[in-house]
Amino acid sequence: MEILKAKGVVKRFPGVLAVDNVDFEVHENEIVSLIGENGAGKSTLIKILTGVLKPDSGEILINGERVEFHSPVDAFKKGISVIHQELNLCDNMTVAENIFLAYEAVRGQKRNLSSKVDEDFMYEKSKELLDLIGAKFPPDAPVKELTTAQRQMVEICKALVKEPRIIFMDEPTSSLTVEEAERLFEIIEMLKKRGISVVFVSHRLDEVTRISDRIVVMRDGKRVGELRKGEFDVDTIIRLMVGREVEFFPHGIETEPGEVALKVENLKWKDKVKNVSFEVRRGEVLGFAGLVGAGRTETMLLIFGVNRKESGKIYVNGKEVEIESPEDAIKLGIGLIPEDRKLQGLVLRMTVKDNIVLPSLKSISKWGLVLDEKREDKMAEEYVERLSIKTPSIYQITENLSGGNQQKVVLAKWLATNADILIFDEPTRGIDVGAKAEIHRMIRELAAQGKAVIMISSELPEILNLSDRIVVMWEGEITAVLDNREKKVTQEEIMYYASGQRRQNGRVA
Repeated sequence: MEILKAKGVVKRFPGVLAVDNVDFEVHENEIVSLIGENGAGKSTLIKILTGVLKPDSGEILINGERVEFHSPVDAFKKGISVIHQELNLCDNMTVAENIFLAYEAVRGQKRNLSSKVDEDFMYEKSKELLDLIGAKFPPDAPVKELTTAQRQMVEICKALVKEPRIIFMDEPTSSLTVEEAERLFEIIEMLKKRGISVVFVSHRLDEVTRISDRIVVMRDGKRVGELRKGEFDVDTIIRLMVGREVEFFPHGIETEPGEVALKVENLKWKDKVKNVSFEVRRGEVLGFAGLVGAGRTETMLLIFGVNRKESGKIYVNGKEVEIESPEDAIKLGIGLIPEDRKLQGLVLRMTVKDNIVLPSLKSISKWGLVLDEKREDKMAEEYVERLSIKTPSIYQITENLSGGNQQKVVLAKWLATNADILIFDEPTRGIDVGAKAEIHRMIRELAAQGKAVIMISSELPEILNLSDRIVVMWEGEITAVLDNREKKVTQEEIMYYASGQRRQNGRVA
């Protein structure tokens, strides 16, 4: 039986037909995934189905009855909850207060200005919901003290408090570890058994094919396909999503390791980085693998001057250097494409042009003091074209671009500085399959051009297929350096060292 059905839904924005005559349905007791590239119309459709946006035409039916949503509250009253990718919690409140936010329980039959909040009921109900999903923290815990995975659990309880029939989950695993994602999948299966349907949105096709009963694919605002369990095939899904064949890990881009561009010896910082030593050569991709908390990002932040090392040495092109700030790193030809592009890599409310030229302003300004808009425009246009950044113009606000194109803007700004050492931290997190393939190709091409490339990734296929050598870290230390030039390193081998096992002396590549 269909709980929810959208028929012929259309939504236009200035110059864009975001949702083009789309039908979408959710059945009882099912997990249906909605997938597509960035810009395919998924988010717009979800906003329509959850009351955030009103469609230009088409209709929405709940249990066969036509409804109109004027706000998310209307959708909530009809049994539709949503968990957004950006978790929407109040840090200064408790778990129970967040779960009941805007729907506080009151004492007595009627709610009015003199009503008192029933904190005891909220505590007990919150505890019941937390126990249901296996959470190990109390309802009175401050949200600011919770981990990302624990906050995700609060969001799930928040969605469950009014006993919904459908929960929309938008990229719910984007900030979770493998273990945390596994727990989320268990919760989703449990919700299904309790009669709650889940609409799951993710760029991770391995998750989608594993968790779904049905997959609906969108491209360019249209619904272009549907697959049911037993029909799932990753190549077919990708073709539906992008309309073409996609080569994730490019072949035929030859690289030749040259001189050592960056060398670090015995780097130490707090208990996060412990005597880390490695080197990366021009013309190679050095991959960094390890579990969350292994110290990979912290090591790169020392090299880029975000944090200051307590001890150890850093050499750039054979010369020992002191890097006390990102400005020092930039002057030495080091660029960092950070893990969180929105928080650390971009000024989202600035234009594409402004973001690209930001680190280069001194070098392209007149006398280093007066802005030269013509040179700025020329630089921005050059890199937009060079990296095939999809944007109406260089004056587009960066926040309005897709995740993959935002990532290209971050890369463009470092290429514009002529950086010779490029550090990619989780370069394809949160971007669609088409953009992921483009980023993979760019990483290999940059190495082929003689750049020294360091890549941190939690996706082992990415590490195995793009890296010439692989550094494995565990709890702030390097446990192995593996030669992967012949692509013979296995996932099992990486996980062995990522769990704290070490290579014997003399066997480090």
